[in-house]
Amino acid sequence: MSDSKPNIPFQSAVMPKALSAESRIQFRCHGGLSCFNACCKQADVTLTPYDILRLSRRLGTTTTAFVRDCTVPFQMDGDGLPGVKLKTDDSGACLQLDGESGCGVYADRPTVCRYYPAALLALREKDSPKAEERYSLVKESLCKGHEQPAEISIADYRAEQGCEAFDRFNREWYELILKKKSAGPGVGRPPRTSLQLFFMASYDLDTFRRFLCSENFRKSYTLPDDFYAGIQQDDEALLRFSYRFLRQVLFGEHSIQEVAHAWERRVEQRREIWEARRTFEAERHMAAEDLKDGAGGDGGCGVA
Repeated sequence: MSDSKPNIPFQSAVMPKALSAESRIQFRCHGGLSCFNACCKQADVTLTPYDILRLSRRLGTTTTAFVRDCTVPFQMDGDGLPGVKLKTDDSGACLQLDGESGCGVYADRPTVCRYYPAALLALREKDSPKAEERYSLVKESLCKGHEQPAEISIADYRAEQGCEAFDRFNREWYELILKKKSAGPGVGRPPRTSLQLFFMASYDLDTFRRFLCSENFRKSYTLPDDFYAGIQQDDEALLRFSYRFLRQVLFGEHSIQEVAHAWERRVEQRREIWEARRTFEAERHMAAEDLKDGAGGDGGCGVA
């Protein structure tokens, strides 16, 4: 695999017709098909936060290491909102493919893979406070599963593939993305800090946990001790809290109470740091000038 450029490969052919949970599709995938694993060899898999949590646990690694080693970044919108996709090899094959045996992480496979050949759509009518779930059909010429004489409803297919457990943790995140998009183009790019916080809270839960347990965070927000004990033990609770945190950071929905005057204290602390830096830079500049002046004479050490 090339180290120079991670591969973000193919786009799927999504049929535009919106389907409901009751809609029926003709599809069945099994090892006897000539195309078995073909979709995994042309993988374009966008990951959700819960996907990353499940996959990192399956592989026995941290979310930090998983995101670093097994994903590639991309921008989800024109404002630079960060997303991640599963990394592939140079041919476009998913790195989790276990030869001809199929998916090596099948029980914990990502949401996109579970839904295939269906695709989940989160749609919200104008002025509606809540998104509705609809579905579309991904129909690629390489896939022979559509030719199998088996019909199933979208609802039954979701149940068969274990989609609901993933959707339960993904829905709030989809709502965040949809709300960001429906807000329209921003005036300028969002602050870099906001994008970094979005990346950390969405994809790197291990780093997010350390951030929450830091002294600065504890001094800034009024959260009980059992909250911190809970997020140390429960990854899912941590993920749910990350959505609350992002709503506050991105949209100003204040559900996490700040300590009184915490903002003013942070500003004052930063002002002190800025002043200390300016003083240090001024002193360093003066020392450099003194050294330069001293180098211009005889150094005061010559023999008279």
